[in-house]
Amino acid sequence: MPTKTLLTGFFAFCLLCATVQSHAETPGSFEEVKAKAEAGDIVAQNHLAMMFAKGQGVATNFVEAAKWFQKAADKGDAESMASLGQCYGEGKGLRQNTAEAVKWYRKAAEKGDAMAQSNLGVFYLEGKGVPQDSTEAIKWFRKAAEQGNVNAQYNLGVCCDKGNGLSQDHAEAVNWYRKAAEQGDPYAQYNLGSSYDNGQGVHQDQGEAVKWYRKVAEQCVPEAQNDLGYCCAHGEGSPQDYAEAGKWIRKAAEQAYPPAQRAVGSWYEKGLHGFALDYVEAVKWYRKAAEQGDLEAQCALGAFYYTGDNSIKDYTAAFKWLNVAAAQGSKDSARMLDELKLFMSPKEVSEGQRLVREFVLRKPQSGATTTEASHEFVPVKGELIPIKEVHEPTSR
Repeated sequence: MPTKTLLTGFFAFCLLCATVQSHAETPGSFEEVKAKAEAGDIVAQNHLAMMFAKGQGVATNFVEAAKWFQKAADKGDAESMASLGQCYGEGKGLRQNTAEAVKWYRKAAEKGDAMAQSNLGVFYLEGKGVPQDSTEAIKWFRKAAEQGNVNAQYNLGVCCDKGNGLSQDHAEAVNWYRKAAEQGDPYAQYNLGSSYDNGQGVHQDQGEAVKWYRKVAEQCVPEAQNDLGYCCAHGEGSPQDYAEAGKWIRKAAEQAYPPAQRAVGSWYEKGLHGFALDYVEAVKWYRKAAEQGDLEAQCALGAFYYTGDNSIKDYTAAFKWLNVAAAQGSKDSARMLDELKLFMSPKEVSEGQRLVREFVLRKPQSGATTTEASHEFVPVKGELIPIKEVHEPTSR
């Protein structure tokens, strides 16, 4: 099985941030908490800020939340410092200012706040508000990870896997993935499964890989659904079961995951694994993946339009997709494109060229669709979503 690599950028899958226990609850109504806060009680100030941020007993008001976090932070409260850093980092209640976010995260981190340490590591890893410094990122991730911070454990695992800021060490990566996985982090669970699948940093054990893939697949993560489907289809780590394979691959495809969409297209094209032969469905799923930039799907779709059944054959569409694939380096597509041109009229070539231009113009620029996972603002201990990188699933 090919070795899986790590994706760069943010994983296009939405998580809500983890919530860690904050200061002990300050008892009383909003008015009672406010009175204590106004009298200078730091815990009450922190709690009042949370009430404003979460809309508890009062309308949500991030400006007021930031104001009260500031008051408590100025008095040295580490949790409020961390939350104020988050306010600056996310532009919640304050104008977004990454340098200010770093300042307050650093103050809290130096007081031992694990969330602030973890997020300060993220800022160093990304070069947000500070010069990019992987070694410094590792330092802060390690401090937070040793306190049990799940995001720091995960990101430390990624850095060990990639040799980012320290020597590459797959076994150490597995150690940190496991710690985060046991706390329920789906990315860590997925990478742990992938490590077992590949025997990377741990003895290869596809049964163990399937166990972790299934945990994550049941959390609707398409990468895990895709890999679990392939394992079921090929009897890797589980009994061969085409119905089960089809179920998971389709779930991933319906979440717009290109490798799964391509697989569904292929299975419809060939009538494999319980999918009835259906060229129309094959084209539909190949196109979904191809339009997201999946090279193999582009090659397959171009070839299908060129050599397929008469009900599917379309030289101008074939010209478009073979051109797009050839431009990405597909030699087979370039060869087929040369053959195809011999059968096309000048009018068809012109139309095909127009389709290529339109596709290239509307295709997002590199990185344009890479966004940070959306999440709610959870004050005090709401984790920023760090760089969530996963082993890239590969077709068997």
